[in-house]
Amino acid sequence: MAAEPEVSAVTVTRLAWVDHVLDEVETPRGRLRITLGLGSGLARRAGDPRGVVWAIGDRGPNIKIGPAVEDHGLTGLSSLAGLEGAKIMPRPAIGPTLAQLRVEGDTVACLQVLTLRDANGATFDGLPGPGGDMAAMEPAFDLSGAALGGSLAGGDTEGVAALADGTFRVADEYGPSILVVGPDGVVQARWVPEGEGAALAGAAYRVEDVLPALSARRRLNRGFEALALSPDETRLHVILQSPLASQDEIAPEGRDCARLWTLDARTGAPLAEHFYPFDAPETFRRDAEAGPVGTDDLKISETVSLGDDQLLVLERISATSKLYRVTLDAPVLTKTLVLSTDDWPQIDADLEGMALLTDRDLLLSTDNDFGVEGRETAFYRVTFATPLADSGLATGPI
Repeated sequence: MAAEPEVSAVTVTRLAWVDHVLDEVETPRGRLRITLGLGSGLARRAGDPRGVVWAIGDRGPNIKIGPAVEDHGLTGLSSLAGLEGAKIMPRPAIGPTLAQLRVEGDTVACLQVLTLRDANGATFDGLPGPGGDMAAMEPAFDLSGAALGGSLAGGDTEGVAALADGTFRVADEYGPSILVVGPDGVVQARWVPEGEGAALAGAAYRVEDVLPALSARRRLNRGFEALALSPDETRLHVILQSPLASQDEIAPEGRDCARLWTLDARTGAPLAEHFYPFDAPETFRRDAEAGPVGTDDLKISETVSLGDDQLLVLERISATSKLYRVTLDAPVLTKTLVLSTDDWPQIDADLEGMALLTDRDLLLSTDNDFGVEGRETAFYRVTFATPLADSGLATGPI
């Protein structure tokens, strides 16, 4: 890892933004407010006006069993407490959404919202897909405790790439999978790991078994979050959120590393594979000060292309996030630290979105989890004294 960056060469500005209220749910301990979630991923589209970005929200409002019982008084759900990965979906119909935003001065405004839909017009929800281990690993229930099952039009969308032709590639954490989305929000195709397509038979979009089979072995709630498009739009870089479990990792160099695949941006076919090594968990200072941390807490939440074979990667636990520059020139990547939020306490926890506004201005966003825990989305403009890309590497159109 290269030397620490100069903190004095960076300026951080929190941008004005107000979350949009979508619904309110009455619980025994008060009203649960649900707001628009759109901080899970950010992307710039070549040719868009200056300051315009696209954002993606995740699966929709969901609550873990413990908080549902203890914080909201939903004691009838206590019987689900021992079910690993279980989530309560208070409004299952509120699901994945794309939003077009504009940064003007120190303010972020929402220009339009695109709800994801299939070819039959069915709105995408936040439920896992049927069959396989998706629904089994992350079962969903309504407020009464009734199982919601799987959905062919479901996804936990966490990352987005916006192409110049108006289409999108959207990373789904469940399968994991990648959605090919039209300019109107209609899902045209879904790329899934080899051998996993049969579980989606009958879906109102093409299902293509093109992703590496090993990606299906992702750990619970640790599928695809980070997605980046090469400047020439021919390649898509996608990173598993965390290392595979030790029994599933077949490559010695893959131990304690997240797998990064480069795909054909048009077909999803794998082109290359790399391994991203994590920092030691105790170096995430704010998290370590809050309590014990371990390797299972480490995750990759976002990536953005800086050049033909250069990426900026967002590595984090929760309170602390680190931004690293990597060049795809070796199987195991070497990292250069660009920023650590331990040096910037005004940056909130749970950073998940990242996009280039200019060659030295970065937009960051937090995930508000649809407001179910009272959190607001936060946007930050981070300005660097020099371009983020290494000298001599073009950043592409921004």
